Amino acid sequence: MTRRSLSVSAFLVAVLGAALPIAVAAQGGAAATGAAARAAALATARAHAIELLSSTPLVDGHNDLPWTIREQAGIERDVEAYDLRKRTPHQTDIARIRAGRLGGQFWSVYIPGEIRDSGYARVQIEQIDIARRVIAKYPEVFTQASTAADMRAAFRNNRVGSLLGMEGGHAIENSLGALRVYYDLGVRYMTLTHNVTLDWADAALDSAKHGGLTNFGREVVREMNRLGMLVDLSHVSPSVMSNALDVTESPVIFSHSSARAIVDHPRNVPDSILKRLPKNGGVVMVTFVPSFDSPAIRARSEARTRMQATLRQRFGRDEASVARELRAWEGVNPAPKATLADVANMIDHVKKTSSADNVGIGSDFDGVDDELPEGLQDISNFPDLFAELILRGWSDADLRKLAGENVLRALETAEQVSTRLKRERAPSTKTIEQLDGRPRAKM
Repeated sequence: MTRRSLSVSAFLVAVLGAALPIAVAAQGGAAATGAAARAAALATARAHAIELLSSTPLVDGHNDLPWTIREQAGIERDVEAYDLRKRTPHQTDIARIRAGRLGGQFWSVYIPGEIRDSGYARVQIEQIDIARRVIAKYPEVFTQASTAADMRAAFRNNRVGSLLGMEGGHAIENSLGALRVYYDLGVRYMTLTHNVTLDWADAALDSAKHGGLTNFGREVVREMNRLGMLVDLSHVSPSVMSNALDVTESPVIFSHSSARAIVDHPRNVPDSILKRLPKNGGVVMVTFVPSFDSPAIRARSEARTRMQATLRQRFGRDEASVARELRAWEGVNPAPKATLADVANMIDHVKKTSSADNVGIGSDFDGVDDELPEGLQDISNFPDLFAELILRGWSDADLRKLAGENVLRALETAEQVSTRLKRERAPSTKTIEQLDGRPRAKM
């Protein structure tokens, strides 16, 4: 390097060094201006969202409040003590329901598939009882609904129309008669499985024993169609999703699932299924479960699983050493956080892959163990999600479909199919033994 080049270099360093604080300040000012503009746009979009949700019911596909009340330490099962007029320790209470502009709710009457009790039916009926008592306790807020028309009427009267959704076909104990009684008690969808594979259907998070639905499983779908009960395909294997779409005469729903193309989680819906929904009229009600929505969380979870397997190979049965080393790994690799934008990305994908007629909202509030996405911490945040979609260019017509029109249309169609099928055939008396042979005894 010549003396001249050194001199030029020194000059550039001096000039750029002097200019750098000015450039940084300019960038900082631009960033602050951009953040302020973003905040102002969000505020305008949120006001727009609130106005829209004042004239269109936001129908959430899945809220686990009845199970939360059952399990709340010290006041288990006590609907009176778990007071929704006060701020609750979880995501749902009346003040936040009003702030979030909730217009209709499928209350999940979930019971675990792993439960070992006197029988599934007793616990299931207890959960239906809890849900119905919650609805009755706050008549100024909730109205028990049976039909889509009931839901619309409740919304017009400033009430949250309330339907029941049964999470897991294990509760029918292989009985179509039990299925019919649950319908009479107010159940308007049944998730075919929870996390445990049944005698007649494979679960997403359990072993695939049947390759989808058995003959009896198909008969369950047909009887649900006859009743007017929506077939819910959250929690089931892709083969069950496909089989159910082959059999059903009514739209299906996914009460709380997201898209597998974005997050490869077994609980999510493959694109091959999303592409079938326009013909069926079904609805994927996108959930807020962080591990289903965030690619970063899923990648970290898979990396943790691999590290745990490596440590077990290294330390064998020395679980204390495995736990110590895993904690050290977690300290270096902290868990990322899901965001409202992750959920919006899922909604965008479902809309793009199926259509605007096939997407809805299924929060899973009061049923999420993980930390909820930033910006969607509780039921009051629904308008914030709609504000984000408004900024992404969603039309009011499509937002209304997402909010509740799609799932209400699916329910209305199921009711119409039911009216026809009840004229064509009597209640099914078929048994699993007749259709599949005697189920194997559970160990």
